[in-house]
Amino acid sequence: MSDYPSILLENAVNQFSSLPGLGRKTALRLVLHLLRQPENDVEAFADALTRLKKEVHYCRICHNISDTEVCPICQSTRRDRQTVCVVENIQDVMSVEKTGQYSGLYHVLGGIISPMDGIGPKDIEIDSLVARIEPEQIKEVILALPTTMEGDTTNFYIYRRLAPTGVRVSQIARGMAIGNELEYTDEITLGRSILNRVEFKG
Repeated sequence: MSDYPSILLENAVNQFSSLPGLGRKTALRLVLHLLRQPENDVEAFADALTRLKKEVHYCRICHNISDTEVCPICQSTRRDRQTVCVVENIQDVMSVEKTGQYSGLYHVLGGIISPMDGIGPKDIEIDSLVARIEPEQIKEVILALPTTMEGDTTNFYIYRRLAPTGVRVSQIARGMAIGNELEYTDEITLGRSILNRVEFKG
C-alpha cells in the first residue's frame, strides 16, 4: 500500500526525489508547496523547465551552456582570446566568473579522467580542446581542475596532448586545499589561485 493518498502526488514526489541531493521528505515538502501555489505560477515553473531542456544548447566551441549555438563568452570581443581556462564542468565556469579575476575564454571538459568510474580521455572534451589551439591562436591554457588524483591525472594527460602545439600550459596555484572542488571554493581563494597560476610541470 502506498504511503501517499494520491497516485499523482506519489508520482510527483518520485520525480523530485530523483534529483541529486533531494530525499523523499524534501521532495514531498516541495510538491506540497507547489500544490498550494496559484495554477499560473506552477505552469510558469513547469514551462521554465520544459524550455530549459528544449532550448538551452551547449556552446559548440567551449561546451558551456548557452541560449545560442555559441555562448556569449566565446562571442565577446572584450575577452582575452589567447587564453583558455580548462574546467571540469559548467558550475566551475560560474565559480571562476564570480571571482572577477579572469577575462579569458573557457573550455568545459564535461568530466575528468577516472578509470574507476569508467571515464577515459575519449569520454570528455579533450580532443576538441587540442583542436582549438592552432586555429584560435591560443597562447596559454590554464588547467583549473580539482586538486584530486583524478584531476591531476587529467592535467597530466592534457599537458602531454598539448606539448606538440607549443602552447604555454599553467595550472591554478594550490591555494585550494587538496581534494577541493572549484564549485565549493570561496571566491577570494579561487581568484588568487588564478592570478598566481604557475607553469604546469609535467
